[in-house]
Amino acid sequence: MPFDPCVTRIIPELRAWQEHLHRNPELSFEEFETTAYLAELLSAMPGVSVSRPTKTGLVASIRGEKDGRQTVLGVRGDIDALPIEEASGLPYASVRPGVMHACGHDGHTAMLLGLAKLLSAQRAAFSGEARLFFQHAEELPPGGAVELVRAGAADGVDAMLGLHLSTNWPTGVFGVRAGVLTAAVDRFDITVKGKGAHCSFPEQGVDAIVTAAQLILALQTISARRVAATDPVIVSICQANAGTAYNILPDEMTLTGAVRSFDPAVRERIKALIGEITAGITASAGASYDYVWDAGYASVFNDETLTALAEQTLLSRFGKEHIDHIGPIMPGEDFYAFLENRPGFFVELGSRCSEKGCDRPHHNPGYRLDQDALPYGVQYLYDMALKLLNQ
Repeated sequence: MPFDPCVTRIIPELRAWQEHLHRNPELSFEEFETTAYLAELLSAMPGVSVSRPTKTGLVASIRGEKDGRQTVLGVRGDIDALPIEEASGLPYASVRPGVMHACGHDGHTAMLLGLAKLLSAQRAAFSGEARLFFQHAEELPPGGAVELVRAGAADGVDAMLGLHLSTNWPTGVFGVRAGVLTAAVDRFDITVKGKGAHCSFPEQGVDAIVTAAQLILALQTISARRVAATDPVIVSICQANAGTAYNILPDEMTLTGAVRSFDPAVRERIKALIGEITAGITASAGASYDYVWDAGYASVFNDETLTALAEQTLLSRFGKEHIDHIGPIMPGEDFYAFLENRPGFFVELGSRCSEKGCDRPHHNPGYRLDQDALPYGVQYLYDMALKLLNQ
C-alpha cells in the first residue's frame, strides 16, 4: 500500500465520518448540524482551535511547534449537499427527504478531518500554521468561499490547496493541470413579454412562446457561430416556463440559462451577445423583454509552481499511473475566491469503481462514493502540507 501507517490507521474513521455526513446532509447555507458535528470532533483534537467566522462555515487552525518559517497554508473542504432525493441504495443513505450528498462533499469533509487528525498528532514535525476551511455553500452562488474571504478568515494565508472527488477518473487517479482549470459560471434570466390572446385568434396577440422558442434556437448560435471554435463555451437554456391553460396564449415566457466559459473577454462578449440577440428576436415579433445577467464563479487558476510540487509529490508517493494530465473542465468552483490574493492548487481525485457501483455521475440520485478514494486524498494533502509548511 502506498499509504503511511498513520493514514492507514485512520481509514476506519474516514469511512465512519463520511457515512455520518452522508446520512445527515444539509443544503447550502443551512449546514448548522454539520458544523456542530465538525466542531465537536475538531475541538477534541489536541492543538486544534476552532472558529466560526460565518453562520455555517468553520475554520480549524493547527500551529506547528517546529522552529522555522511561519508559513500559513490553507486547505479547503466543502460541506454542503444538494436538493436531490437519494436513490443510491446505500445502507447509510440520507435520512433527510429531498437532500443528498451527490457530489462527494461528504468525502471532502471526511478527508479534511483526517488531515486535521494527522497534523494534530504531528505538530512537532512542522512550523507555521495549517488553516483548514470547512466551507459551507459551495453549490449555491455567491458561495461560501466568498463569505469566508470577506469575513477575513483567509487573511494571512500564503497558499491554498483544494481537491474534488470525481467519477471521471478511476479511484486513486489524480487529474492535474497548471493554469486555468475550471470554467467561469454565469446565469441569465430572460422574460419575453408578448400579448395574451385566445389561441384561436393568435393575430390579436403577440405569442411569447413562439418568440421565446426562436430565441432559444438563436442563442445556440453563440457558441456555434459568434465565438471562435478555439474558445470553449457552453450556453444552455435549463428552464422555460409559461402558460396557464391549453387554449390561452400567455403574456410572458421566462427562460433561465447557464453559461460556461474560460476567457474573461469571451465571458463579457457572451453577456453582450445574449442581450443583442434577445433584443433582435423580440423586436422582430413585436414583443419586449427583461434580461438579467447574474455573474457567478470565476475560473480556478492553478499556480505553476504549486502544480509542479503537487505532481512531484504524487509521482513519488503513488507513481505515474496515478497521474493524468487533464485539460480544462466545465464545472464551476467557488474555490476561485480563495485565490484572488494568493497562489493555489486544485486537483481532481478519481473515485470511480464500476465493480462497486461507484460510477454514476455527480448530481445523480444514484451517486455512490468509492470510500477507497478517501485515504488517497488524505495522504496527498498530508504530504503537501508537510512540504509547504516546512519549506
